[in-house]
Amino acid sequence: MTVPGLLVSAPASGAGKTMVTLGLLRALVEDGVAVQPFKCGPDYIDPAFHRAASGRASFNLDSWAMGDGLIDRIATEAESADMALAEGAMGLFDGVASPGATGHGTAADIARHMGWPVLLVLDISGQAQSCAATALGFSRLDPGVTVAGVILNRVASPRHERLARAGLEAAGIRTFGALPRRADITLPERHLGLVQAGEHPDLDRQMVAYAAMIREHVDLPALRKAARAGTTGEDGRLPDPPAQRIAIAQDVAFSFLYPHLLEGWRRAGAEILPFSPLADQAPATKADLVWLPGGYPELHAGTIAAADNFLSGLRRHAENRLVHGECGGYMVLGEALIDGQGVAHRMAGLLGLVTSHAERRLHLGYRRAELLSPVSGLRAGTALRGHEFHYSTIVEQMDAPLMRVTDAEGAPVAETGSWRGQVSGTFFHMIASDG
Repeated sequence: MTVPGLLVSAPASGAGKTMVTLGLLRALVEDGVAVQPFKCGPDYIDPAFHRAASGRASFNLDSWAMGDGLIDRIATEAESADMALAEGAMGLFDGVASPGATGHGTAADIARHMGWPVLLVLDISGQAQSCAATALGFSRLDPGVTVAGVILNRVASPRHERLARAGLEAAGIRTFGALPRRADITLPERHLGLVQAGEHPDLDRQMVAYAAMIREHVDLPALRKAARAGTTGEDGRLPDPPAQRIAIAQDVAFSFLYPHLLEGWRRAGAEILPFSPLADQAPATKADLVWLPGGYPELHAGTIAAADNFLSGLRRHAENRLVHGECGGYMVLGEALIDGQGVAHRMAGLLGLVTSHAERRLHLGYRRAELLSPVSGLRAGTALRGHEFHYSTIVEQMDAPLMRVTDAEGAPVAETGSWRGQVSGTFFHMIASDG
């Protein structure tokens, strides 16, 4: 790969990675730089913000769920840009348990594989010179990962900044900038992370504010010079489409579909037929497969239950053609969805499933799955890698299991999905084939 890149990471979640990434993306675009964004790990929400900031689709790179060939193929999306900018998840070295000091499926894996230096965002609330010890430890833990320098965040005063910079200079760590505390430009959150990009009426104004703060407090030319291009292996292939004509639900209730999957399906010649259940649109009658992605149907359960055109069209389709739902889409295929207030809403009734968001319990982590029944173009026995992230619980499940599922350490997972006739669904979000 010939395009230089940087990876934005931090010692832990909540340090300000997303704000810094969005501000850098928009500021660079304002300067005429074409920037290709990426997101490390299985995150569905941040890529939409990246797109809003940069004008380019953002893609996930995941060293646990993807082989090197697929990572390298997705990374070629940057070849038409001037530089790549990736945002890490959690802390730089946080991932699935593995031998050694760092995890697997980490942002550090992607930095090492791609040869991208790391820009470390340090939240220095409550400390000053001591931040140098953190930065120094991160710079030395893994010899294969280069920390280019840091951006200080939540700086309280000019004196606070001077003290922190002095400690970093003494440790030989470069400081690219220092961002003041700004409570007025934070992004709102909900139970699966940030409120989605499409739900912000003033999102562009927010991006402009981030860019202005970055431009005022960060050395952008120095950051561009710090970016590096690495050497990767032979490119793999994007995943093949599960059908030729795919009707995909797309609105704020159904938006969690990994961009590399959709791009792979399109490039392989599949016809993508978007529709909005929240607007009471039925899936296209010519579709071979209806795909309901995850999202936030629990927040819109009443609207979905009243969407007669959508539900009747979905039921007609399922009489002789395929329907599949992931996570939130799976919940909508069931008999009922109980919302956070304990109110039950009738859903499509295509599966014997009742789910509840009132009985909240976090289900989170990487998943391996083996299909026990086909899912469109995917045969029984197919091994997949993916992710599960939801708070809903299964109250009732009456159909045959769809998958045999284990977590990243091989322990069985109870949420197996289910199938009935032409209809299947699961809480498992597919990322790639396993092997």
